[in-house]
Amino acid sequence: MLSRKEKRQLRTFAEETARGAGKLLRRGFMRSKKVTLKGRIDPVTQYDLKSEKYITSRIRRSWPDHDILTEEGNSKRSESAFCWVIDPLDGTVNYAHGFPVYCVSIGLQYNERPVLGAVYDPERNEMFSAAVGMGASLNGRRIGVSSERRIERALLATGFAYNIGTAERNNLGLFARMAKLAQGVRRPGSAAIDLCWLAAGRIDGFWELYLHPWDTAAAVVIVEEAGGEVTQINGRPYSIFDDDLLAANAGLRRTMQAALSPADRT
Repeated sequence: MLSRKEKRQLRTFAEETARGAGKLLRRGFMRSKKVTLKGRIDPVTQYDLKSEKYITSRIRRSWPDHDILTEEGNSKRSESAFCWVIDPLDGTVNYAHGFPVYCVSIGLQYNERPVLGAVYDPERNEMFSAAVGMGASLNGRRIGVSSERRIERALLATGFAYNIGTAERNNLGLFARMAKLAQGVRRPGSAAIDLCWLAAGRIDGFWELYLHPWDTAAAVVIVEEAGGEVTQINGRPYSIFDDDLLAANAGLRRTMQAALSPADRT
């Protein structure tokens, strides 16, 4: 079990590292980018790679025995109890087009359980962070999820995976269903930011399919420490290695689960 002092130290390190990587991304945001595709619509830029190199080098200098799991593959795996789970640029499509919604996401697992996370939004200079049992904050101020429980008054967010053109279960049916029920549904294009905005009460609920560990490892801790619930869409306990997620306050999450479940396979 980690002590509060250890969690504070690790949380501070994650915040400082995310902020440093975010500065690299911010400097490159309006510059010309070299974009390559990992899939039909799944891009990577040179700034994804620069950000990842910065983050992993800091971790290896400070915590050489810790494992690392990253989106772009610059990983190190051993038998360590600690594993950093990193998205060096969440929202690459936005970033590549000059659409200012993207972030750096750094989560830490201890004995395979998420214990802390830092998500930095360079465009708004917003640092979201949390550690288990220590609350969630935005730029050092405590945050909490909204209390809205009526779906017709709720502002929701979702996302669409890169396999939207080929997957049978592609979220379009769920989106149509929820758009009819909620006050509004938004699609900012970064799951980590969506979840942090949920933690801060800016949106009331979030769901998505085909997520990856680095999409959620940091933000789920932030949501839960802000008083939210995070499960799979069917209500089962959520792991960062599950591919679908549902998050909201307790009452709205149950309402969303009931509304999403009938359309879950469309």
